[in-house]
Amino acid sequence: MPNRTTPLNPARPATTGPRASRTGLLGGPAPILTSAVLWGTTGTASSLAPAGAPAAAIGCAGLTLGGILLFLTSRGARSLPAACTRAERWLLVLGALAVAGYPVTFYPAVARTGVAVATVIALGSAPVFAGLLSWITGQARPTARWTGATAAAVLGCTLLVLGPGLTGHATPMDLTGVALAACAGLSYAAYSLIGGRLITRGHPSDAVMGVLFGTAGLLVLPLVVCVDTRWLATTRGATVAVYLALFTVYLAYRLFGHGLRRTPASAATSLTLAEPAVAAVLGVTVLDERLPAASWCGLAVLALGLVLLTVPALGKSSGEGRI
Repeated sequence: MPNRTTPLNPARPATTGPRASRTGLLGGPAPILTSAVLWGTTGTASSLAPAGAPAAAIGCAGLTLGGILLFLTSRGARSLPAACTRAERWLLVLGALAVAGYPVTFYPAVARTGVAVATVIALGSAPVFAGLLSWITGQARPTARWTGATAAAVLGCTLLVLGPGLTGHATPMDLTGVALAACAGLSYAAYSLIGGRLITRGHPSDAVMGVLFGTAGLLVLPLVVCVDTRWLATTRGATVAVYLALFTVYLAYRLFGHGLRRTPASAATSLTLAEPAVAAVLGVTVLDERLPAASWCGLAVLALGLVLLTVPALGKSSGEGRI
């Protein structure tokens, strides 16, 4: 989230020699890109669940387990609501609702459109939503570099999805699945912006992520227990749920919250466009999907967009009213 005033921790400025450079790297792009790699495995992991397992319930089970674990192990999570202003507590509520909305929309989108398409649409739309929300709320205005980098990344995502069609192997696109994936992108952008705003106001990133995801986990718990839960009693189902909880929720969002300390949320959502690239590679190697040359070109363009966005992020500790 862009910080228009002072650094997050004024007592330890981020402009002092080599140490500041290392801190900027470890506090920004590196953990965010690592979290994107972990998120890129979600679609493949969910596809390995037992046949007949409800798509939304798979993601919600991972969110419930991982979110509660994140809350219980995050220092300051229990006391965060009391330390927040009334407006910030409303932000926590909205953020938790946005987090809860992601698995409810993303995993059904995967079931309808496939891993690669759902992932690309969700993550390709997220930076667009993030930039628009930042602009509308007056938090930041787009720069030429951000616009170019995001455009390159979105173009890469488009080529990745449309590659099969361009080579004459098109399949009908499930419009409901596309809409669900776009809603997932909006949810992701919203809670990224909200989490970033709370963190740059001085609240610990672990506490913010713990409250957002712990609350969201409780919100989606009824969906997990009210549908068929027999898949969770199987070895494969339990393994998938535990993997999603530990790696794609607990670890990934700890890293993401850490990275948001020094990276604008709108830039963070663009950096996580690495996720569809990971999803596509896993689709080829694990699910035996085939990508045509046009899709591989899309991956290359996507990588270019990430490079354009990461290079300036390494040289700046925080945003100053710009995306």
